[in-house]
Amino acid sequence: MKDLERISTPQAQFVTITEEEAGQRIDNYLLRVCKGVPKSHIYRILRSGEVRVNKGRIDQLYRLEAGDLVRIPPIRLAEKASSVAAPGAEFPILYEDNHLLIVDKPAGIAVHGGSGVSYGVIEQLRASRPEAKFLELVHRLDRETSGLLLLAKKRSALTNLHEQMRDGTTDKRYLTLVYGDWQNKRQHVKLPLHKYTTPEGERRVVVQAGGMESHTVFTLLKKYEEFALLEAELKTGRTHQIRVHLASSGFPIAGDDKYGDFALNKQLLKATDKRGALKRMFLHAHQITFTHPDTGKPVTVKAPLPGECERFLVSLGNPSAKAGPQ
Repeated sequence: MKDLERISTPQAQFVTITEEEAGQRIDNYLLRVCKGVPKSHIYRILRSGEVRVNKGRIDQLYRLEAGDLVRIPPIRLAEKASSVAAPGAEFPILYEDNHLLIVDKPAGIAVHGGSGVSYGVIEQLRASRPEAKFLELVHRLDRETSGLLLLAKKRSALTNLHEQMRDGTTDKRYLTLVYGDWQNKRQHVKLPLHKYTTPEGERRVVVQAGGMESHTVFTLLKKYEEFALLEAELKTGRTHQIRVHLASSGFPIAGDDKYGDFALNKQLLKATDKRGALKRMFLHAHQITFTHPDTGKPVTVKAPLPGECERFLVSLGNPSAKAGPQ
């Protein structure tokens, strides 16, 4: 759930509670995510029934469960000019109908405002589509990650897709380039992940006993002299899961400024006689398969590898090995 700090929400927000967020009281949850909103206002919207869980009224002592759909009413913050109105913007559309919108998010753009970011993809899309009565993020991508981003245009579609993701029936695949001598054609990584916040307020994740169960399957696509191109298949959807699973396994993602090889990243910023430059994290959400919430038919959507990533691969020369699906 995004923090509602420094932003104005013109319409109700619908949020599905994750396993990590489950167990806390609804009042404490709202106080955390609605930073800057007076405590008295939080309790007022709870008493008035404006906050709903699974379409029903709850009191302030209700403990959230994984999968709960929480309605947060419009909250307007009276702040100084620090609140920046999002400029309208459209992004490459990969799929759209009356229920869904799937866009190709560029690297470097946040999916939503909050935590020091004035606005993101969702605010820009809402600004460019003022006639849209409902537009909500189905899931999130890291700011540095590019690729497929699903948005729901109807509440029923949002609820349906959240149920699919919770039940593990969606299939999300990423392309990533790692540094190191990757050996296995197919490798399962099951490492428990614990999420924490740094003193600076930054979200971080570490492999830790007792953490959330996490599972990623990696398939080797191409192997270069010093790098390997992998497809990552998410079996669970934890924060920074692919990045931490790879870094903890000794294969940092090229350009990852949180968990990667910082000395390598610095070298990659400049081209050499052996390769081009890479000025972003090489992680791209390239394919998703799900059941359409209205028709019930399977849908597969793909996002092409961004030009800067494709050019870097070409600069590495011919791969020494190929395996797995192309």
